[in-house]
Amino acid sequence: ARQSLHFQQMFCLSRKAGYAPLSLSLEHVGFGVMLGEDGKPFKTRSGGTVKLAELLEEAEHRAYALVSEKNPDMVEAERRVIARAVGIGAVKYADLSKNRNSDYVFSWDSMLSFEGNTAPYLQYAYTRIASVFRRAEGVDAAAPVVLDDEAERQLALALARFSDALQSVARETMPHFLCAYLYELAGQFMRFYEACPVLKSEGAVRASRLRLCEMTARTLRTGLGLLGIDVLEQM
Repeated sequence: ARQSLHFQQMFCLSRKAGYAPLSLSLEHVGFGVMLGEDGKPFKTRSGGTVKLAELLEEAEHRAYALVSEKNPDMVEAERRVIARAVGIGAVKYADLSKNRNSDYVFSWDSMLSFEGNTAPYLQYAYTRIASVFRRAEGVDAAAPVVLDDEAERQLALALARFSDALQSVARETMPHFLCAYLYELAGQFMRFYEACPVLKSEGAVRASRLRLCEMTARTLRTGLGLLGIDVLEQM
């Protein structure tokens, strides 16, 4: 953000010099400063900052410990794959979920948190749907979606807002809009999942709810993919 004046001057000079016609859009996408715990900006030249390689290694280490605690019988190679996706996803999401114009204080705990509005929470929501599909006998893609329960309607409304969320991100260059949308969608799905039995329902109701699950999974996978975050079939 501190480079904004420089870019305004460069854009203005480029137009006046004829290198940038009015039909060409010029935009500086600024972002805030990462601060140390003392509230002062990190100074990379003087050292003392946390290196990205160290951050990613620590994120993967913490995720591996968490996965091992919850799934001690899982093959180690699978735990490593999950730990990498969860750990690196947590770091990416911690950055992208904040308003890019805002300064923020670097914190190991907040950067690598696996609770609340975080990538692991969204990844877990996806794996929960994947577990439903493993127990179900397929999804009828032609089945009509019936919205009788309020939780079904709220989930459907959230799914319908995905396109609007993407357009807002593109228009405002604000990736945290997409993060907020995905977090809301995951929350709506959890409420739907608790209020509306999927596998225990029957007939048209079961087929409809499975389709809602499938659309939610596809939206979460697409949204997280746009943020550079992998989804997992199990965690």
